[in-house]
Amino acid sequence: MASTHKKVSYHPDRADRGHTPLSAASGVEQAIGFLEGRWKLLILFHLFGGKARRFSELERAIPGVTQKMLIQQLRALERDGIVHRVAHHEVPPRVEYSLTPWGQALCPALDSLLAWAAQRPEEAETGEAAPDGANAD
Repeated sequence: MASTHKKVSYHPDRADRGHTPLSAASGVEQAIGFLEGRWKLLILFHLFGGKARRFSELERAIPGVTQKMLIQQLRALERDGIVHRVAHHEVPPRVEYSLTPWGQALCPALDSLLAWAAQRPEEAETGEAAPDGANAD
């Protein structure tokens, strides 16, 4: 694990939720578990915005995903309460997916993660050594 020479600053807008390092790590591990899977994040990004998408639309929008894998990932997201599935009983069958309110609430968190990733230090991108001879453990 890498060490840093910089202090971590206090953020007054962040409320103390009574987490210990162990409970925080456990909570983050659980949250990442909801999103674990090669296609889940792509599915979520296609569903953000509140519009319901048909299965065939998602299949076309995500090149490389197989029907079986898309079904598995959507079922897992549905089971976890992130995605809502509506099956319309008509011919041909039509199934639509949308985000639940809890799933839509994930959008700002993923936007923050994108912003964080965009701020990656240049030395990390080029693989240069850390300042002041600091090294990773």
